[in-house]
Amino acid sequence: MKTSKSREPWNKGKLIGQKPPLKLKDIWAIRIHLQLGKRIRDLAMFNLAIDSKLRGCDLVNLRVRDVSHGIQMLTRAMVIRKTQRPVQFELTEDTRNAVAAWIAKANLKSEQFLFISRLHNSQHVSTQQYARIVHQWVAAIGLDPTIYGTHTMRRTKATLIYRRTHNLRAVQLLLGHSKLESTVKYLGIEVDDALEISEQTEI
Repeated sequence: MKTSKSREPWNKGKLIGQKPPLKLKDIWAIRIHLQLGKRIRDLAMFNLAIDSKLRGCDLVNLRVRDVSHGIQMLTRAMVIRKTQRPVQFELTEDTRNAVAAWIAKANLKSEQFLFISRLHNSQHVSTQQYARIVHQWVAAIGLDPTIYGTHTMRRTKATLIYRRTHNLRAVQLLLGHSKLESTVKYLGIEVDDALEISEQTEI
């Protein structure tokens, strides 16, 4: 009688759950690392990922025309996401400069994908490749790449905005969530806020 081999759980040794956002010091550490390394594409991708708060699949599908009109970079952009819901996002000055530098270096045309692929069978960077790039960024500044991921990029600015304003409705609009409950769950703010209140309560 044959005995079937026991399969290891798919999540063995892996951290499961929401990916934490980056802290401000981490954001600047990655930016400086990319600037010093003259990683023009990666700096543009990193800054745009933070500002746009887009899912990885939506970020890699951005075209040049989504963020610029001719040589003029947009301060605000609107795209249709995978969910077919439009979402708007801002491009800060650092992001505009980084993306403009990448467009010029790669000599990209308006209709082309912003983050073109180096592979012949793909027009743009894949979501898997984007995930690997994110892991490289965080590992380069000494963070554990198994803890952080593409959703880290989506959550980072949204979390910072909530921490500064406590305006859930604004964050909901920026993330393109249809329900406020989704934003609460996505940010994980109920537990964090409860702990913060508890820490500030002396007995």
